[in-house]
Amino acid sequence: MEKNGWKKYFGPKEFYQKTFRIAAPLALQNLLMSGQSLIDTLMVSWIGMVSAVGTAAQIDVLSGLISYGIIGGIGMFAAQFYGAKDEKNLKRCTGFSFMLVVGNAIFWILMSTFFGKEILGFYIKDAAVVEDAFKYLRIVKWSMLIGAVSYCFGNMYRSTQQPKIALRFSIFTSILNVLLNWVLIFGAGPVPAMGIEGAALATVLAQCVSASLFVGYSIYSRQPFVGSFKEMFGFDMAFVKPILNRIWPLIVNESTFGFGQTLFIKAFGVLGKSQMDAYYVGNHIYEVMTFVIYGYGSAVQILLGTELGRGKIENAKRECDFHIGLSGIISAALVIFLAVFAKPLVGLFRLNDPAVEQLAVWIVYVFAIKSSMRLYNFMIFCVLRSGGDAKIIQLLDSGLEWSVGLPSAFISVWLGITNIAVVLLITQVEQLVRLVLGMRRVKTYKWAKDLTKTVQ
Repeated sequence: MEKNGWKKYFGPKEFYQKTFRIAAPLALQNLLMSGQSLIDTLMVSWIGMVSAVGTAAQIDVLSGLISYGIIGGIGMFAAQFYGAKDEKNLKRCTGFSFMLVVGNAIFWILMSTFFGKEILGFYIKDAAVVEDAFKYLRIVKWSMLIGAVSYCFGNMYRSTQQPKIALRFSIFTSILNVLLNWVLIFGAGPVPAMGIEGAALATVLAQCVSASLFVGYSIYSRQPFVGSFKEMFGFDMAFVKPILNRIWPLIVNESTFGFGQTLFIKAFGVLGKSQMDAYYVGNHIYEVMTFVIYGYGSAVQILLGTELGRGKIENAKRECDFHIGLSGIISAALVIFLAVFAKPLVGLFRLNDPAVEQLAVWIVYVFAIKSSMRLYNFMIFCVLRSGGDAKIIQLLDSGLEWSVGLPSAFISVWLGITNIAVVLLITQVEQLVRLVLGMRRVKTYKWAKDLTKTVQ
């Protein structure tokens, strides 16, 4: 018997067990990645380089979000091919995503090489910060290429419901990155202290190990998504065209969304270095907590995509309702955690100015509000992606960022609001509008489609 009212948003025990089995390793992997970034920031904060690393990271944000759009789009096909037991096209997905993410990384490495200082100067006018940021960028830029390989193979492990493999690799490389950071930033034994350049080199070396593990194990264990060069890269337009038609809006969305995210830094940057130091600290604490958001959302896309690939459309619709209910519980827990632990978490960064430290705490409070809506919004995007409803995502994501979020940020600064926590709070209207419109789209169930029938 079909459930009615609020009861339809609560599933059976088996649903939560299945979701936890996929979401927990994905969430832990995201925690390690964001925790690694937090530790990087924590260590560079001890040498006064928070704004420099944060500014340089904007180029990685642009590169990373485009790669995310690529692997996220191809991942929705890979999950369905896995559900349909179509190994031929699964291997092609690996080759196609590899080609696209490596091409994207090479583009941003060239941009960093020839226009690095100009790009950094766009975000902040402090010459000393730009100079330190460029020292970091000229080394860390190579991690964009190496990391692209890890993104590609990590996505295929997730799409074939093997998140624990990627988690094991992430644990090892995260520990390695922390050790390398400590040795190369501060020096140890015969190794001299390299400061901010040591932080960059540690990231590159850790990424090299990560990519080697992902690729090496996939070949050794004969994963279903890996084959000969011809099997992985021997695709034609009959394969490429329907996939590009679906993923192109995602790539454009992540490109415009990524640039928009860096424009927030441009808007906030006029408020000065102290305000930006507080922002970067608060933002990194928030980013660590997004492990729940991205881990859970990725599981939603994989689970619903697998059901759709098997042709079980009604099962996918029913489980979507269960995810709506589960998202409410998780988002409430996120708000409570960030509100309770904001002050002790900010205290870890040893900020010298008490006013900057208090401002960072208020920023974490604002991010607590954002996290609750962001979890729902990312779950909505992953539901839509599972069935290839990519054009709507473009409107909801980058469309609202540019029409609501960015104008609210620049207008707030133009009106003379100098407290970055207040400006950040005003910009959260973007998340609220996205939540309302996104939920309406999900409830139409127009996203529930079997994509395997569109590819030859």
